[in-house]
Formats: sequence, structure tokens, C-alpha cells
Amino acid sequence: MVFKVSRVQSTPFEGQKPGTSGLRKKVKVFVQPHYLHNFVQSTFNALGADVVRGATLVVSGDGRYFSKDAVQIIIKMAAANGVRRIWVGQNSLLSTPAVSAVIRERVGADGSKANGAFILTASHNPGGPNEDFGIKYNMENGGPAPEGITDKIYANTTTINEYLIAEGLPDVDISTIGLTSFTGPEGQFDVDVFDSASDYVKLMKSIFDFESIKKLLTSPNFTFCYDALHGVGGAYAQRIFVEELGAQESSLLNCVPKEDFGGGHPDPNLTYAKELVARMGLGKTKGNQEPPEFGAASDGDADRNMVLGKRFFVTPSDSVAIIAANAVQAIPYFSGGLKGVARSMPTSAALDVVAKNLNLKFFEVPTGWKFFGNLMDAGMCSICGEESFGTGSDHIREKDGIWAVLAWLSILAYKNKDNLGGEKLVSVEDIVRQHWSTYGRHYYTRYDYENVDAGAAKELMAYLIKLQSSLGEVNNIIKGIRSDVSTVVNADEFEYKDPVDGSISKHQGIRYLFEDGSRLVFRLSGTGSEGATIRLYIEQYEKDPSKIGRESSEALSPLVEVALKLSKMQEFTGRSTPTVIT
Repeated sequence: MVFKVSRVQSTPFEGQKPGTSGLRKKVKVFVQPHYLHNFVQSTFNALGADVVRGATLVVSGDGRYFSKDAVQIIIKMAAANGVRRIWVGQNSLLSTPAVSAVIRERVGADGSKANGAFILTASHNPGGPNEDFGIKYNMENGGPAPEGITDKIYANTTTINEYLIAEGLPDVDISTIGLTSFTGPEGQFDVDVFDSASDYVKLMKSIFDFESIKKLLTSPNFTFCYDALHGVGGAYAQRIFVEELGAQESSLLNCVPKEDFGGGHPDPNLTYAKELVARMGLGKTKGNQEPPEFGAASDGDADRNMVLGKRFFVTPSDSVAIIAANAVQAIPYFSGGLKGVARSMPTSAALDVVAKNLNLKFFEVPTGWKFFGNLMDAGMCSICGEESFGTGSDHIREKDGIWAVLAWLSILAYKNKDNLGGEKLVSVEDIVRQHWSTYGRHYYTRYDYENVDAGAAKELMAYLIKLQSSLGEVNNIIKGIRSDVSTVVNADEFEYKDPVDGSISKHQGIRYLFEDGSRLVFRLSGTGSEGATIRLYIEQYEKDPSKIGRESSEALSPLVEVALKLSKMQEFTGRSTPTVIT
């Protein structure tokens, strides 16, 4: 059929400012007439006609409520804006890491390559008619749009007066794999619905030794559990863990993707992955069943991960350090060595110690995956991670939950390669404790104070910056609180100069660095209408082998007391306890 292009009059909506993770709002906001259309047209306008005309774009996401409607709207708008072809994962399902892989790796039947993608996700936020929806644009390298583009998109949303749409174009059946072709004013327009998992599975098989992982997963001594939290990770779990690696189907939990994530919160942590946590023996009540050797979860769009051993939690900061320390031996993709490693500033310094010991290039960057992407594009970084359950490598330009699970399975397979028939396998806990005895342990916790009065939060931060002008005074205050805490040797407001493009990111958090390698970090996030969130990161470094087995809360207790009293947290915020502790 031949479609016509309509120009539809519109007016701007307030607040369509995309962050590094795109635009996230309640579904009720997105379903307003013209709301999604305005943002999509503003994105096309920001990219420019020279990029958009004739382009191949991916449109898919985590399958949350409103995704299927949004895909049809974007297809019609892309056609009207001169896009040549749209690639859609079957049922509009593609994990965020899979989208990055598809942009970078997939070649269409006609030899086409993707120029970018609209990813429909609000990541680990809940889904459903009364919950969250999101959209973000990724570039030709497979990574999120840089600030230069997102700033243009936002500027366009404030002045937009019309959008283009092929209103007569019928909805495309996205449940069936195949090609649908249309003709418009500028010629042919194709919609290619393809298998959601194939490209990603192929990439994983090129990175990891699936044969050795399969030997581990099919060993009678090894038990395994993966929880997709009803997110898009379920679209990959059956294919990878069961069909390719031979795991039992019963080892998959909540692996049917649902528009509302089964009514749960698809965030892979000890609070929200309740079923997995209980199965792994970490719940409040101890079950009768013996927990599996290894458990893992991913979030709504499968870019985050949590790794658990039997009755044992691996912190995200430790996880990235342990992957980096073992990657060259355990993962074929890294057998030639690591180009470098990086972490976000609030993440614990466990990775720094590995980098120093292995003589690797090391980078500490602000929070936001795009900073890792720059380093990777320049060939300076192989493995990176952040404390908020994100781990990844330079195989794509997003964090990757299933990659992290396969990395851990590879390390377990490597450590047990001569021992699969033995009495006792090397466990997740054994690997972590061995790492601590080699590199020392970074006891770590994060306190979140949510919806604090924005003015009070800013006053607290200003007070902490002012304090930094006299380290002598800071150390006097600290010794008055706890004499058993180390001395502060450096204090600053973190600023990052990107070694690739020279851009400078200021005001990225306030740091107090101690002589013994411990740290206190204070960050402000989300100073919106609902107030601000203060994040306090507390990290105690311990090298003494006799002290690395303590309970985290006990080891951190002196530093927690110092952090709360030094910052006058209760005085400024009126809060005696944090909203969330991780």
C-alpha cells in the first residue's frame, strides 16, 4: 500500500528532559495525545534529516505496558520522516544490551546495518497502567545518546509545533517474524520483525566458552537458579541457560516477560528479588530445602544483575573486581589481556586494588554509562561496573545483566574444571573470600535519604564542602566522634575530565578519603518537585586477613557513626534513619 504523510499541529509539554537513561514518566503521562509523538519528532529533529532519511532504526524494549502501542506510533512517525527501515524484536521484546548488540552486530538480509535505536524501557522501575514507561535513543555505536544530542532533543521539545506521521499506515503484526513493505512519498519503507534472541546469543557464544559452562551446569554437584523478575531477561534465559547450556527448566524463575512484571518491582536486589533471595537461603525464614550453589537475577530490561552464592550475597563492587581479576584466565574474549578497567566514583575501590596489582589502566568516572562508552570506543577499557548493580564490558555499549551471569559461571567453571566429579565444588563464597585474602576487603554500604527537602539537602552539601577547607578541623571532629577511625588525608568535590574528548563534569559528589583506603562519599540526586535524594556511601578497607570475615555492619559501624555526625545528617534533614540501606 501507499501511505501519505500528515503534518499534525502540536504544542510543547513541560518536563520532556531526557536523562542519561532517557525520558521516564508515568504511563498516564505518556498516553496523553501527542506526548510520545512530540518526543519522537524532537529526537528526529535533533538527529537531523541527513541522519534520519534512509536510516535503519531498531525499535523495541522490555515489553512493559504501553510498549506495543508505542512501537506502532514510532513506526508510523519513522515512515513519515523518511526512515528506510525499522527493525523490531518479535513482540517488541529486546533487552537493552541486546539492542546495543543488534546495532553493532546485526546485518539485514539486504546488507543493511542499524544507525540507532529507540529503546522502550523504564529499566528497573515497575510497569503497568499506573506505573512507569520510558524511551531513550541509542546511537550508532550502540550506546546512549550523549548530552549534546539529549540537550538538543530537550530544546526541541520546548518549541515543537508539529510532527510528521503516516496516519494511514496500518499497524504491523509484531508477533510474527517477517518483512512488511510499504511505499511512501520517498519510496519503499520496510518493517523487519526478527527473533529477539538470536543476535545476542550468537554474541555471547563468541565471548564465553559455552562448552565449559555446560559441563558445570550439567554436573550433578552444581545447582543453579536465574530469576528474570518477569522482565525481558526471560526472553533469553530459556535459549541460553536451558537450550544452549543444559540447565534444568526448573532453575528458571519468573522468566515469562509480563507487561506489569507480575505486579513486582523488577529491580535485582535483596529487597525486591524476594523469591530468589529466599531460594538462595538468604530470606528471613530458613527453608527446609538446600539452596542452589549459584543464583542470579536481572532487572526489567536485563541490563542490571545481582549475583548470589549459597546463603551468600556478592556486592556489585566486589563482583566487577572479581570478574576483572579472573577474566583473562576464565573468559576467552579477554585471553589477550585487558585494555583497562573503570568504575563509577561511588562504587567501592575494590577494582582499583585489582588494577594496581595487575598493572592495568584504571579510570574513575562519574555515574552514567556513557562515560564508560567513551573509554571503550577509544580502546581504553575492557571491563567496568557501578555499585547500582550494573556490570559490563566493551562487547557492547550498555551494562549487561546476562553477560555478568555468564562471566560468573565462566569463573566457577574455570575454578572447578578439574574438580567437577569431586566431593565439594569451589563455591561463589570461596571465590569471594579468596579474593579478599589476596586483595583485601572493602566493607561497603549505601544509605539513601529520599524525598528530603531540596533546600536542606543543598545546605548539607554546602556545609560538607565548606568543611573540606580545613582537614585539621575535619580530623579533630572525627577523633572527637571515634578515636578508632583513620585520618582523612584528602577531601574534594569530584570532577572528571574525560581523557577522550576533554569534556569536564563538575559537582559529581563530595569525597572524604582516609589514610587506610576507606572513603565517605555524599551525592545529591534528583532535586525535583518531590524533593532530593541524598546518597551516602560508606567504605571501610581492611587488609588484615584476620579481620576480613567480620559482619559488614559491625566493620562499618565506626565509619557510619562518623559519617552521620560529621555531616550533621539529622540536624539538616530531620531524619534519624535512611529510607533505604543497601
